[in-house]
This record gives sequence, structure tokens and C-alpha cells, in this order.
Amino acid sequence: MFLNKAKYLEYIRDPEQIIVMRKILDKIEKVLKNHEVVYSDFLDPYQRRLSYSILNRFSDLNYFEEGGLEEAERKSIIIYPFYLNKEDIENPISSIEITGNFRRRLSHRDYLGSILGLGIKREKIGDIYLHDDFAQIVLHRDILDFVKLHLNKVGNQNVYVEEISLGEIKQGVTEYIEKNITVSSLRVDNVISTVYNISRSKCLMYFNQNRVKVNWEPIRQPFHLVDETDLISVKGEGRFLIYKNLGKTKKGRHKLIIKIYV
Repeated sequence: MFLNKAKYLEYIRDPEQIIVMRKILDKIEKVLKNHEVVYSDFLDPYQRRLSYSILNRFSDLNYFEEGGLEEAERKSIIIYPFYLNKEDIENPISSIEITGNFRRRLSHRDYLGSILGLGIKREKIGDIYLHDDFAQIVLHRDILDFVKLHLNKVGNQNVYVEEISLGEIKQGVTEYIEKNITVSSLRVDNVISTVYNISRSKCLMYFNQNRVKVNWEPIRQPFHLVDETDLISVKGEGRFLIYKNLGKTKKGRHKLIIKIYV
């Protein structure tokens, strides 16, 4: 069975997301044609919403998502024939715990960079949970043994890696810097420029290079409006949350409390 993929992708405009959704359609074809159980890369919430809009158009399959914790940001979608029971499907997701005699506190970037340095693609890695003296990482089971064998250093510090059950995962500590700012408008380019103290021209370059996301959705329009609870990420700068909108100053500027994740 071959799907008319263009029909399912016609409403998606972002080229990167089209590639991701083509992979989902490839998985769907395998389920329908070969009656296989398949699973996706780890996807962010926006990518999963797009995936569900496609998956829900097929009655001959079922699916569920797995990311370790219910509130996980990155999850993999497991897709299977409709006549199978979910309970009989082997979970393709695993998790590891990384410990060591750390001389300094290691960051999310340290752990992720060390794993990617092994040649593993980002899409194979789920959420990373940081704790005081260890980290827990969700990943696809098919790379578990490779990571256990080859990951022996993180941030130039020796580490020990062991498999843990998904039930042992604990929500980590989220580190951020809180910052109070005022902006003339709630345009996303205006907020980004103020948070990262960069010029509007440099900020515009980020939009042209498709490096800006709001609530995980790629945004090309610098005039896109944002507000309280919006999560904004800029590739190369980081990401931040508009934690509170405190209203306007006497001069009509918007007062915002920002949480910049570190």
C-alpha cells in the first residue's frame, strides 16, 4: 500500500516539518502494508500535534506516545495495527542514569553534547533530567547498549552509565535566570531582542534562517505576537519563558518577567 503523501502534507508550510511528517507517513505505510509495530523519532509537542492530525485519518491503526514521564517534552509515537493490544507491545523506549565524582555541576548541554559526540542523532534522545549529583536520560532502546559501552566522559569528567527502568525517572531540576524587562510591544522580535540584548537586524536574521520557535512551532514572522506562558526558543541563543505579563507602565510599555533557561 502506497500513500498519496502530498495529500497529507499540503497544509504544512515549514520544510523541516514536512520532512518529519514524511517519516511519519513512511511509518504508517509499514504498519498498513507489513502489519509491523513501528515507532517515531522523539518529537516535540508541535511535531506530535502535526503527527496526530495525520494519524487520526487512519482507522486501521492505533498509536500511543512514550517519553518516560507523562509531562515529558519530547516523546516517541508507537504506531501499531488496530487489532493488537497496547499491553502486548514491547516498549521501544529506555532510560539511563549517569553518575560520577563530579568536580562541577554538569549542564544539559554537557550531557547532550557528549552523547551527540558519539555520533548519535538528536532524534534518538528524549528528555534529559538533571539532579544534584546525577542525570537521567530517556532514549531509544536500540542505542542503549552503544551508549552504555561508549559514554565514559561528560564535560571531561569520568562517568558511569547504567540502565534504569522508566518508572525510576524523576522530574529534574530546571535551572533558569529570572529577568524583568519592559518592551514597547509584544512582537516576538521585540521580546527576543530585549531578552538577549541583540540588535533587531540580527534578530531578523534569525527569522530568515528559520531559527525561531514559539511553543515549539517554527515562526517566520517577526511581527508574531506573544504573551504570558509562551515558550520562545532561538537556535544559537537558547530559550526562555514569558513567565508573567505585569501589564503596562505609565508610558505604555509592557512589563514582563522572563525565565531564561540555562
